[in-house]
Amino acid sequence: MKRRNFLKTTAATALPVSVNGLGISSLAKSSLFDFINGDNDRVLVLVQLGGGNDGLNTIIPLDQYDRLANVRSNVIIPENQLLGITPEVALHPEMTGIKSLFEEAKLNIIQSVAYPNQNRSHFRSTDIWTSGSASDEFLDTGWMGRYFDSQYPEYPTGYPNDDCPDPFALTLGFVVSETCQGMASNFSGAVFDPYSATSLIVADDNSSGDGTCYEVEIDFLRTAAQQTNLYSTQIVAAANAGNNLATYPENNRLSEQLQAVSLLVSGGLKTKVYVVSLGGFDTHANQVVDGDPARGEHAELLEELNAAITAFQEDLQLLGIDKQVLTMTFSEFGRQIGSNGGFGTDHGTAAPMMFFGSCVNAAILGANPEIPEQVFNQEGVPMQFDFRSVYGSVLMDWFDVPETLIRELLYEDFQHLPIVAPCDSVATDQPVYLSDAIDTYHYPNPFSNWLVIGFTVPAGRVKVSVYDAVGREVAVLTNQHFSAGTHEVQLEGHRLEKGNFFYRIQTDHGVKTKAVVKQ
Repeated sequence: MKRRNFLKTTAATALPVSVNGLGISSLAKSSLFDFINGDNDRVLVLVQLGGGNDGLNTIIPLDQYDRLANVRSNVIIPENQLLGITPEVALHPEMTGIKSLFEEAKLNIIQSVAYPNQNRSHFRSTDIWTSGSASDEFLDTGWMGRYFDSQYPEYPTGYPNDDCPDPFALTLGFVVSETCQGMASNFSGAVFDPYSATSLIVADDNSSGDGTCYEVEIDFLRTAAQQTNLYSTQIVAAANAGNNLATYPENNRLSEQLQAVSLLVSGGLKTKVYVVSLGGFDTHANQVVDGDPARGEHAELLEELNAAITAFQEDLQLLGIDKQVLTMTFSEFGRQIGSNGGFGTDHGTAAPMMFFGSCVNAAILGANPEIPEQVFNQEGVPMQFDFRSVYGSVLMDWFDVPETLIRELLYEDFQHLPIVAPCDSVATDQPVYLSDAIDTYHYPNPFSNWLVIGFTVPAGRVKVSVYDAVGREVAVLTNQHFSAGTHEVQLEGHRLEKGNFFYRIQTDHGVKTKAVVKQ
C-alpha cells in the first residue's frame, strides 16, 4: 500500500476506539490561525444536512406558489401557514427562530446552489460537495484540506507545537469529515465527548519500527497516537474552561454538537473549522403527513435544525463570541420540483444554503427559482450559484484568503458573493438580488431549431451556459470578455430533446437563470 493511500485511508476510517473524545481516525492537524486570518479568532461551522434537503419546502418562493401547488399538491404547505420574510419569500412554519434571526440581520440565504451536471447519487454528490470538485473530477482531498495543505505542507511532521497547539478542525461525531482531507492526512479530529480524557498507550519514542515493509505505516500510527493525546489534552482543557449560557433543547442531535462547539470556542480552543451534521433529509416518503403538510418527517427535521441553530446563536451572543463564528448549512442536492405518490420528493438538483451569524450580509442572494408552467418528470430546481463560489467567498471574506489562491484551489470561474459583511454594519431592509445587474431577453419561446439569448451587462467576463431539466450542462455558448452594452448569442436547438431548459448568465456583477421551452 502506498504511504499516501495508507494515510488517507487511516484518517478517514472510523475505528471502534474513541480516545480523549478523539477517534483514532482523527489524525488531526494543528491550527492555521497564524495565517488563515492573521491575528483574528474567526471560526467557521459547517452544518451538513445529510440526505438532500428539500429546498422548496424550506425556503418557499411565494411568487411561484401556484405553479408549485400544481406539481406537489400532496406535500405543499398551505400558504397561510408559511412564515413570510419578504413579499416573495417564506420559511417553513417550523422555522420560527430562524425567521427571527433574519429579522435580527443574522441570516443570509443563497438561492439555488448546485454544480453543473448534477449527480443525484448520495455518495458521489457528497464527495463532490466535500472535495469542492467538478462533477467529472475525482479528488482525494477536501476543499478545506487543500487550503490547509497550501499553508502547512509539512504536516503531520512537527505538529502540534508551541505555536500551533490546537487542531486545525474538529468533526463532532465518530468519523472525520472529508471536507478537511489533505494530501497526507485529515486535518480534522473526530470528537464525540469534549470532556473525555482516555489516553492511548504509545510505544516509547525511541523504539524502532518492526523491520517489515509496514515500518513506515507503524511509525505513522505511533506519531498519530501521540498527536491525538496532545490534541485531546487541549480539547479537554478548553471544555473545562468553557461555558454554555443558553438553554439547549433536549433530545436534539444537532443541538448537542453545536453546544459542544460553543463550549470549546468559549474555552479558548483555537480550532478554526467545526463540522456538525443532521441526517434524515432523504425524504422519498412520508415527508409530510397525509392531510397535514405542515407535519411529517421534514417538519421534524426543520424543527430540530431551527431549535439547535437558535439556541447556538443565543449562546454565542450571551458568551460574547457571536462575532467570531460564522455558521453555514449545505446538503448534497435538493429535491425534484414535483412530488411523488408517497407524500415525498425524490433526488433533485439545486437547493438554498443558509448562513448564520452577527457578521453576515443579511440578505437573500439570487432570485427565487423559476418554476416552469409544465414540469416534466425528474425535473429539478436549476442552478443559479456554483457551490464552489460559495466556498471561495467564505474563504476570501471570512479567512482573508487571496482570490488568486481560491481560483487555484477551487475553480477558475469563481464568482465572489457578498455573504459576509462588517460585523457592525447596518442591515438593509431589502434582499440583494445579484440578478438585478443583468437584463436579459430571449426569442422565440418556445423554440425549435434555434434560440437567441440577449443580455445587457457592464463590461467584463460573461459566461452563458444552457442546462436541461435534470441539471446537465448541454452547451456553453460563450465564456469571454464583453464590452458594456447589449449582446446576443444563439443556441442551436435542433438536436435537443423536447422539454424545459434553462440558460444561465454569469458575469463579474451577478448571475441570472431563466427558463425556456424546446418544442
